[in-house]
This record gives sequence, structure tokens and C-alpha cells, in this order.
Amino acid sequence: MAEIAIDMAAPAPAVPLRRIAPVLVGNALEFYDFTTYAYFARQIGETFFPSHSPFVSLMASLAAFGIGFAARPVGAILIGGHGDRHGRKPAMLLSFTLMGIAIVLLAATPSFAAIGYAAPAIVVIARLLQGLAVGGGVGPTTAFLLEIAPEERRGFFTALQYTTQGVSTLLGGLVGVGLANVLSAPDLDAYGWRIAFLLGGIILPIGFVIRRSLPETHSADDASAALSITALPWRTIVLGFLMLGGATIGFYVIAYMTTFASTVLHMKANVSFAATVSFGVANILFSTLAGLLSDRFGRKPLMVIPRALFALAIIPAFALIVHNRDAATLLSATFILGALGQMGVTAFVALSEALPKHMRSATLATVYATSISIFGGTTQLVITWLIHVTGDPMAPAYYLFVATAVSLVAMIMMEETAPRMRRNRSEIGQ
Repeated sequence: MAEIAIDMAAPAPAVPLRRIAPVLVGNALEFYDFTTYAYFARQIGETFFPSHSPFVSLMASLAAFGIGFAARPVGAILIGGHGDRHGRKPAMLLSFTLMGIAIVLLAATPSFAAIGYAAPAIVVIARLLQGLAVGGGVGPTTAFLLEIAPEERRGFFTALQYTTQGVSTLLGGLVGVGLANVLSAPDLDAYGWRIAFLLGGIILPIGFVIRRSLPETHSADDASAALSITALPWRTIVLGFLMLGGATIGFYVIAYMTTFASTVLHMKANVSFAATVSFGVANILFSTLAGLLSDRFGRKPLMVIPRALFALAIIPAFALIVHNRDAATLLSATFILGALGQMGVTAFVALSEALPKHMRSATLATVYATSISIFGGTTQLVITWLIHVTGDPMAPAYYLFVATAVSLVAMIMMEETAPRMRRNRSEIGQ
């Protein structure tokens, strides 16, 4: 219990929407641009990593996708640390600028056929910049949402970090469905994916401008607080790493449904992209719901119970998808898995709340980015390889089940951090 340092300041007044809207819009845009790559992995592979084997081309594309994750811890240390030293707002603006540069670079890069090996090299550079931006942006934005929130609504406000990621997932899916319906298959492969990226690139400057109006939740006293390796709450950090690692694998296995439905189950492109839409809707609704309920009932029940149900649902849901191979089953199963999986957002809330304010931006960003880079960056590669070597389309389900079990154990071991529940426990003890 001594490791958990919760900010027990007096309740803050209600926060107007205009104070947090720039953070939410900006976060959704950053994640839209980062994750859209995953939805068009096959098309990007054919454009920049051509091969006689579709499997090799897809694996090369997913490897480049994974490189973006490798840069996340670096961004977390540099930009997250900047947020602890100089404020949340400057750090958020820096990450947004890097994302803008990366997305334009990626969308404008000529194909391998046009410029040869320079094309995949530029794609890798763009993905590294995207990784720096997203890895560095999560810590400051989450710290801002937690710190600006009234104490009794911290769960809801912090969960909005994941809700906006759901918005990005939904937008990516809607754009994919729209392009798949409007363009022919050859046109979608040739340039449709570029349109999806450019849509995000056009909106990014608007997000930068509105983020400049944000208030600052960081103070000079926070910046001057001493930070040492020995002072870090290591038990909380390790549990947070395991919780977020399992949640990350869950997110990217479900996000893989578009590629899975297209390349493994051989379903139509518009149906495959609709799976992403289904996941995005589930993410938005249930991340938000979990945050709200955690303010009332505590973080632990909202971590543990949905995660246990998620573990029980994984293998039956995948079995139905693989057996039926129809749109209704794919969308329903994706929605249910997405709903249960994304209620794990409360683990992220608990970790954010457990970290002292003076180290919150950098430590949260680093834990998140490290777990994401190790598990998120490899998940789609691993399950693609497992399906290929085993010939079993159920391989993603088995991989996800093991990861979910590990994260569930970590969630059970995590202390309760909700201020309301801790006060009630203290009053009972007296």
C-alpha cells in the first residue's frame, strides 16, 4: 500500500467540455493516423514491400508496423519526461507536430516500383516518427485528463484516453468501408489507402491549433520534485506492465480482424473493414462505461470481472467466426470481444492514479509504451506467423487467451486506487 501515492487534493470544480475537447480530438487524430496502417497492412505491403509471396509481403508490412512500436519507449522517455519538466501542454504539442510530419511523409512516399528501396526506407522513418509521437503523447494527455478531473470523476476522465482511441478505430473502419465501397479493388490497393492517411493529415493542423488553447495542470513545484530510480514504485510499475501488455494483445488481436477476415477467411473487403467499425463502437461505448462505473464501484471490480468474462469468451467467439465465416457472426463476435476487452481500461486508470504527480507523465508513458512496443508491435506478426506454420485459424484465440490470463492475475494483485473506495475502507477501519 505504501507504494501507491494518490493525489487527495480537494475536489475540483466541474470541468467545461472546452477544456478537454482539444485533448480528446487530438488524441483521436494521433491514434487514427497510427492505427490506420494496420487496417491497410496488405495494401501497404504490396506497395512498398512487393514479393511473389503474399505472406512475405504482408509480414514485411507488419514488421514495418512493428517498428513504429519500437520507437514508442523512446518517445515516452523524451516527450513524457518533457511533460514532467515543462508541462503537459508543450509535450502534447510536440507529439502532435511529429505525428503531422510522419503522416504526410507516409502518404506521399512513392511506391517501390517508382523509387526502389528508398520507398520502404522512408516508410520505416515515417513509422519511427509516428511511434515517437504516440509513445510520447500518451503520458502527458493522460496526466492532463486525470489532473484536471474532479476527484469523483477521475475514472471517467482518464478512460476518455481509451474512448478516443475507440473513436480513431471507428473512423479508420468507416473510412475503410467507404473506400472499399467506392473504389474498385485495384484502385483501393493502388491509392485508396493514401486517401485514408491524407484525411488524417488534413485535420491534424486544426487539432494543433485548438490544443494551443489548453490550460496547464503542471506546476513548478511538480517539476522540481526529485526523481530517482530507487524512488519509483516498482511493484505498481511491474503490475501495470503486465496489465497493459495483456490488454494490448487483446486490442491488436481484435484490430487484426480486418486482415484476418480478408486474408485467412477470404471475406469481402467491405465486410472485413466493418469488423473494425464494430470494434470501434464497442471501444467507445464500453471504455466510457467502465470509467464511469469505476468511479462508483472502484477500479478493481471493473478490471477483474470483465477480464475474466473476456477470457471465457475468446475461444468460443473465434470458433464461431472461423466456422460460420459470415458478416453477422464476425461483427457480433468482434463487438462482444471488443466490449469485454476494452472494459480493461480501468487498469490504465488505476496505474495512472497510483503514480505520483511529479513522475506521472514520464513513468506512465514509459510503462505504457514499453508494454505496447513489446506486445502491440509483435502481436500481428506473431499471430500471422502462427496461422501460417500451424495452418490453424484458431491460433490467434489461443495466443490471446494466454495473454489475457496473465493480465487477469496482475489485475487481481493490483491495489484499489479509487479515492472513494479508499476513503470508505479507511472509515470502516476507524
